[in-house]
Amino acid sequence: MSRTSVLFVLTSHGKLGETGRSTGFWLAEAAHPWRVFTDAGYRVDLVSIQGGRSPIDGADTSDPVQRAFLDEVDLAAARPVAAADPADYRAVLYVGGHGAMWDFPGNPAVTRLGTDIYAAGGVVAAVCHGPAGLLDLREPDGSLLIAGRDLTSFTNAEEAEIGLDTVVPFLLQSALRQRGARHQDAGIFAPRVVVDGRLVTGQNPPSSAGVAQQVIRLLGS
Repeated sequence: MSRTSVLFVLTSHGKLGETGRSTGFWLAEAAHPWRVFTDAGYRVDLVSIQGGRSPIDGADTSDPVQRAFLDEVDLAAARPVAAADPADYRAVLYVGGHGAMWDFPGNPAVTRLGTDIYAAGGVVAAVCHGPAGLLDLREPDGSLLIAGRDLTSFTNAEEAEIGLDTVVPFLLQSALRQRGARHQDAGIFAPRVVVDGRLVTGQNPPSSAGVAQQVIRLLGS
């Protein structure tokens, strides 16, 4: 297992329900962790659900970190998630954006990555809608990884605030709680990072860099 490798998982889903609007991964939720990891000397690899370039949502090119990510990272080179070997990584980050709500849950490759990396002593992280990728992760004994754990995600209130609570296929906060997670939040659009063992979660885009900082802290301990 490389001591310097972190894997980002990106959605390949670009359709926002039946609204006629596009979605994808939220750019800041990849760009800001990427900046934190690379500045700390970690290599970041990308996979997407289908492989290749993922659709982008929420881009703010006035943000120099997002601009640098677009300039320096070859999104088209992302491998399919099923091609990634969990043994190559010390940590995985499930990047958010509404697209993740459609193609992260129930995907065996998404589940395998997090389950195997955690079982090998690595760190599993997710931000905003990225915790949709945590729903089916398992402990070695077969129990749900998130059951009884403290975590956070984009909240039901935040979903309602942006008018998408009836568009997404399910409410993420509710689904996490239904699987036994102890969900925490800091209020609508306030940053919140929760660490429980080697599980690190962030509530929303402003939490993205903080998630990466906590992953680095765990990897160094």
